[in-house]
Amino acid sequence: MNQAPVPEKAPRAESSYKASIFKRYAWGLIFVVPAMIVFALFLWTPIVKGIIYSFYNIDFVKGNTFVGWANYEKALSDPYLLTAVRNTLYYMFLGVVMGFWVPCLFAIAISELRWFQGFARISAYLPNVVPLVVMYGLWRWFYDPVGPINGTLSQLGVEPIAFLTNPSWSMISIVFMETWQQFGSAMLIYLAGILSVPRDLYEAAEIDGAGVWHRIRYITLPSIRNLLILLFLLQIIATSQGFQTQQALLDGGPNNATLTFALLIIKYATMRLDYGVASALGVMMFLALSVIAYIHFRLSNKEEG
Repeated sequence: MNQAPVPEKAPRAESSYKASIFKRYAWGLIFVVPAMIVFALFLWTPIVKGIIYSFYNIDFVKGNTFVGWANYEKALSDPYLLTAVRNTLYYMFLGVVMGFWVPCLFAIAISELRWFQGFARISAYLPNVVPLVVMYGLWRWFYDPVGPINGTLSQLGVEPIAFLTNPSWSMISIVFMETWQQFGSAMLIYLAGILSVPRDLYEAAEIDGAGVWHRIRYITLPSIRNLLILLFLLQIIATSQGFQTQQALLDGGPNNATLTFALLIIKYATMRLDYGVASALGVMMFLALSVIAYIHFRLSNKEEG
C-alpha cells in the first residue's frame, strides 16, 4: 500500500515568517532608506573619492594621472606640515582648557537657579545665533589696539595687547572668541542631561544637609559623566578640523601662528589647486580621527562591560 506524500510545510512557514518580518519593519525601512541614500551620497561617496584622488594628479583639462604615493610624499615633505600639526594640537588644547568646561559650568549654574532660569537659558544661547560675519567684525573691533578691551587695559595701567598681530596671542584670541560664540549649544545639551537627573536625589541630599557643591560633586557630575565624555570627543574632533575662523580673520597668520592642518588642506585645494595633495592630507586627517573614535568606542564598551 502506497503512502500519501507528506506536504512540505517548512518552506511555506519560512516564507510566511519572512513576510511577517518584512511587514513589521516595512515602514521603518521606508523612512530609513532615503536617509541612508543621502548619507551615502554626501558622506561616504566623497570619502571614497577623496581616498582615490589621493593617488592621482588631478587635472580637469588633461585628465587625472595615477601617481601612487607621490601625493603623500609631497604632503609629508611640506615645510609647513609640522607647523600646521603643532598649531592644530595647540588649538585643540586651548579648546579644552578654555572652552570645554564653560558650557558645563553655565549649565550647572542655570540648573541651580530658583528664579529667571528661562531668561538665563536664552541669554546664554544668544551668542550662538550671531552671524559669523557680524561676529568677526565685532571681535575685530574688540581686539583692535584702540578697541574697548585695550582701552580698559590702558585705564588699568596695562600695556595694550596685540591680540591678532602677536603670534603669542592670536590663537588664544580666536579660541576665546569661538568659546563665547559656540558654548550655547553645548550648554543646552548639558542642561538637558542635568534636568533629566531624578529630582528625588537632590531632595534627599538637601534633607541630609548637602550643600550646593556636594550636590554637584556627588550627584550632578556622576550623572552626566557619559555626556561629558561624548562632548569631549566631539570637542576634539571639531577643533581638529578648525579652519574657518583662522582663515577669515588672519588667513593663518601672523607668521603662520594660526595655520591649522585643515587650513593647510584648504590652501592646497583653493590656492595651489593641487587636489591630489589636498586629498592625501584629508585622508591622513580621516585616519587620525578614526583612531580617536575607535579608542573612544573601545573605552565605552569596556566601561559598559
